Amino acid sequence: MSLQEEEEASVSISNSVIATDGAPAIPGRKVAVLSKRQRRIRSALVAYSFIAPNFIGFAVFTLGPILFAFALAFMHWDGSNAITFAGLDNFWRLFEDKAFIAAFWNTVIYTVASVPATLICALGLAVLLNQKIAGRDFFRTAMFFPYVASLVAVAVVWNMIFNPEMGPVNMILYTLGLDPKNMPGWAADRHWAMVTVILFGIWKNMGYYMVIYLAGLQGINAELYEAADLDGANSWQKFIHVTVPQLGPTTFFVIVMLTIQSFKVFDQIYMITQGGPGTSTLVLVYHIYNEAFISWDLGYSSMVSLVLFFLVLAVTVFQFRRQREDEA
Repeated sequence: MSLQEEEEASVSISNSVIATDGAPAIPGRKVAVLSKRQRRIRSALVAYSFIAPNFIGFAVFTLGPILFAFALAFMHWDGSNAITFAGLDNFWRLFEDKAFIAAFWNTVIYTVASVPATLICALGLAVLLNQKIAGRDFFRTAMFFPYVASLVAVAVVWNMIFNPEMGPVNMILYTLGLDPKNMPGWAADRHWAMVTVILFGIWKNMGYYMVIYLAGLQGINAELYEAADLDGANSWQKFIHVTVPQLGPTTFFVIVMLTIQSFKVFDQIYMITQGGPGTSTLVLVYHIYNEAFISWDLGYSSMVSLVLFFLVLAVTVFQFRRQREDEA
């Protein structure tokens, strides 16, 4: 047999599997495809097995309750009696509920006031503490501490500081010559309670977003500042034309996170004012808490939750679209 004939014979043998016991031959390429597909399936099963515990927990404790709340928004249920279908009764009730209307506008006011103020304070602190100053690490830690401190302890201290009668803030205002009759009542005054809550939110959260801005500042190319120095730019011009544009993605992230956080504010309201005096600091999440766990009107509270969900979704989608338009 010639060398060429031997090569052709070896190729034909490699392209087929000789079956035993009279079974028909199976092409080798199909066997390779099947084994490759089995390896892919096995790899996928291994990957899914790693994420399965987390996904099951998410489905049971997060996704399931969310879907149940969406369905419950169109039901009547007090947690003990049978669930009955309510249709759109809970939705129409929103327009007649003065507490809901007050909570809606208070949430909007809190968001509009706290988001830009927190952003400005966080950015200012980040720019300041990004400089080479004495005690920089200490001040960074001190500014971040309120965010990680116990909310209960912080709220108690805050109420003591802003106590209308003996708090140090009003004592300072009195020392500066303010008439005692015109002293702000802070959390005890319906006209100042929202201001107190907003100031507390700014103070507690600005340290966290300061750290995010610090990371963004350290990622800016130093050559941009050197080029600005060569062009004769001062510190303010470098901040406006170099720092702010380079921090665009960071600022967008901070705005989105602050907006979502402001719409779902609850803990500091609960600890400082409990929604009062009256409804002056009542927000949507606190109203949901009252309706669900004080009045046990779970269907109506789910409808308020549904409104809050779509409100946050609409604002977030709007922010992303504006960001894309600005980038385009």
